[in-house]
Amino acid sequence: MSLPPDLAAHLRLFADLGVNGVSRDRAWRERASIEASAGGGERARASESEGVSLESIRHDIGDCTRCPLHALGRRQIVFGVGNPNADLMFVGEAPGADEDVQGEPFVGRAGQLLTKIIEAIGLSRSDVYIANVIKCRPPGNRNPEPAEVATCKPFLMQQIDTIRPKVIVALGTFAAHALLDTDTPISRLRGRVQPFRGGIKLVPTFHPAFLLRSPDRKRDVWEDMKLVRDLLSASY
Repeated sequence: MSLPPDLAAHLRLFADLGVNGVSRDRAWRERASIEASAGGGERARASESEGVSLESIRHDIGDCTRCPLHALGRRQIVFGVGNPNADLMFVGEAPGADEDVQGEPFVGRAGQLLTKIIEAIGLSRSDVYIANVIKCRPPGNRNPEPAEVATCKPFLMQQIDTIRPKVIVALGTFAAHALLDTDTPISRLRGRVQPFRGGIKLVPTFHPAFLLRSPDRKRDVWEDMKLVRDLLSASY
């Protein structure tokens, strides 16, 4: 019996990542909805009681002109997307061309791969929160300048403090360096749990765009994501 094309494509990706099977544990599949109605709701109420919300952070950013990027071809702010009560947050570098057009992080080819990686651990994009260090697309997708990071990073920290995830995955060299204030190569950082900001566990891994260029490293990312899955499971 032939499989539907979408299902076959997913199974091929999982095989590339080294996935030997999927969990049929109903409790795991329902984890996000349970947390959203229980502990996640408590975190949301705590944030609201402090007068902080993602909406207020976005309002504060406005149509930002704080750094030169606003005049270098960016179309719009790419703030973040996902579950505001997420236990798992992904942080990338900066928007690319597709993200700049659509106003949502990780919607291009790298974003499609990230979606499949999230699904490989039994979650969906709606279960997690996704953001970037930089909220505007740098021209030509160049690396952000230090002054641009210094201007934009505080908004990411506010997002993290509001969402209060249990685990953050830093996607790629730039995100890991910005969050951890280090210049250690990503090849040495990946797969190692780093303490971060009041008890959060931060796991650096390779950026999905890197995996598109170096598919032989997908297995490394799968090992990292299994670690992330275990960290989430252990937090209950």
